[in-house]
Amino acid sequence: MPREDLRYLHVLHKNLRGETLEGEIICNVYIACDLLDIFQKLYAANYPIEKIRLVDEYDADDELSMRDNNSSCFNFRFISHTTKVSKHGLGLAMYVNTLYNPYTKVVDGKRILEPATAGAYLDRTKNFPYKIDENDLCYRLFIEHGFEWGGNWSTRKDYQHFEIPDLLVKKLYPNLT
Repeated sequence: MPREDLRYLHVLHKNLRGETLEGEIICNVYIACDLLDIFQKLYAANYPIEKIRLVDEYDADDELSMRDNNSSCFNFRFISHTTKVSKHGLGLAMYVNTLYNPYTKVVDGKRILEPATAGAYLDRTKNFPYKIDENDLCYRLFIEHGFEWGGNWSTRKDYQHFEIPDLLVKKLYPNLT
């Protein structure tokens, strides 16, 4: 991942109390304009996002960042329980309101939950603050910009996660396996 392919974004967002906050995002140049447009529209609609901080503030610890309900993009790491570089490691995926929109998968008969403290938010039939579903503005904006949503995956669910499709990644980085 060449460093020159990364961009620093400064975005405004609002929390549940309607307060305007400043956020920072490191992302791939390929999605920078999309993210700026998405976050500008979320801000204009008073869409609540608790935090948008660089994962550096969490020593690049994905679990700590998610437990703090932090929304982020670039973090060089591997896909959970694999040895494949995550699209976050390429700056091509965005997390939004992570605590309330967890990642879950069953591995060897055991439920994996990330963040581990998000058990109360696994039941997606319940209503709660920061919840992302297919009726949500955040979902609609990311989909309109060509992202895929982890909440639609069949073998695992990643309700916080938006990423560009694999075919585009292969075009951008043909040497990745």
